[in-house]
Amino acid sequence: MINWNQIQTGLNRRTFLTNSGVGLGAAALGSLLTNEKSAVAQSVAKPSIVRGLPGLPHFAPKAKRVIFLCMAGGPTHLETFDYKPKLAEMDGKPFPESYTKGQPIAQLQGKALKCQGPLTKFHKYGQNGQEISDFLPWTAKIADDICIIRSMVTEQINHDPAHTFMNTGTAISGRPSMGSWITYGLGSETEELPGFVVLTSVGGRNPQPIASRQWGTGFLPSRYQGVQFNSTGDPVNYLNNPAGVNARQQKELIETVQKLDRFRNQRVANPEIETRIAAYEMAFKMQTSVPELMDLSGESKQTLEMYGAEPGSGSYATNCLLARRLAERGSRFIHLYHRGWDHHGDLVKYMNTCCGLTDKPTWALINDLKQRGMLEETLVIWGGEFGRTPMFQGKGGAGRDHHIKGFSMWMAGGGIKGGITYGATDELGYNSVENIVNVRDLHATMLHLLGINHQQFSVEFQGLDTKLTGVEEAHVIKNILT
Repeated sequence: MINWNQIQTGLNRRTFLTNSGVGLGAAALGSLLTNEKSAVAQSVAKPSIVRGLPGLPHFAPKAKRVIFLCMAGGPTHLETFDYKPKLAEMDGKPFPESYTKGQPIAQLQGKALKCQGPLTKFHKYGQNGQEISDFLPWTAKIADDICIIRSMVTEQINHDPAHTFMNTGTAISGRPSMGSWITYGLGSETEELPGFVVLTSVGGRNPQPIASRQWGTGFLPSRYQGVQFNSTGDPVNYLNNPAGVNARQQKELIETVQKLDRFRNQRVANPEIETRIAAYEMAFKMQTSVPELMDLSGESKQTLEMYGAEPGSGSYATNCLLARRLAERGSRFIHLYHRGWDHHGDLVKYMNTCCGLTDKPTWALINDLKQRGMLEETLVIWGGEFGRTPMFQGKGGAGRDHHIKGFSMWMAGGGIKGGITYGATDELGYNSVENIVNVRDLHATMLHLLGINHQQFSVEFQGLDTKLTGVEEAHVIKNILT
């Protein structure tokens, strides 16, 4: 029998809960107050697996998790991994119209186009002579661990839609992100931390904003949304208990909310209510697990120096170390964004800035995973939402415009052949011409390494079987797999 006086009281308290900012951390205290185990016991308890869909994975995976290192803004392939002697030879000369006529050019449309030769030198590294630029001396040290893909193409020429396409497989906003797809399908190996975590850092030219919908769940249950950890201050908003509210008051609030949720769920069986209940439970566990995750005091001085990590700094270096710690603790998809790669001008200056902030920490992450025996089961992906043009764009010093017809990314670990280069652009670095890799192919390959057949992994939405890889044909890049 429902006590409607209690329900009315609950509604009033729920209004207070919403308006007062008593969020997930407060809600989670209900678990704390009713659980016989102490917070210390909870924090050291062995995490159990949060399972995914029945029947997944489809086959034995080579990777257990993904760390995606997004260089937001679009790093130039022509100063990183794709040396073009012909472009150097044509520096300052008119760019051939045959390449660009009728083609999408973001900010150079209607302007006189001149060839911009490479703005740095390249050398060969590793057993197979991987060509890597002087901007990336630390990445050069892991040449034998990475597979450089030089023939990437995408379909969106401006930042936000290009990120949307890279993250969701479509330019349509509101679709599930790849991290959400993967945690929905495979679950997580921890109940103490989110399965999908996002970390951001800034440094370089014109840092483009990153909208939270880039790690949203779209039509999937919202419990699979990426959780953004803040760079400074409280790692997760509303995780700590609010000031001025004692344990008994919070217990009463929680009990009322739980009664309302159970009552409502009996009537409508709404999965979002189940998500809310699960979020309360996760929030409680995060009250102990997140501070432990963020506390780097247990890391050796050698490890901190290797990454260049400074606790609490919110730097890319610190985020790389946190990514390793999240991987150790069972998170399934860890997405790092470094904003600052939009180099329309002063490219040399800002490449030095961005590479100075990211190159060594990226090497450290690969090296650390390898030393701990984790690289072989962790898929690491490096790249931006698109590349840069072979034509000059000057806003200050020499720069390059957005480019979607050919750019470079790399992959390592988790079933990827190291020390190889796959695909190629033409002699000027404009069009991908050999072993072309669409973003959808990247997604198909990532899913394959996680043990998922992308063609059989779909959710019905608006009458369609919707997939991360979309309705167009996508291919697993088999030649780069071990």
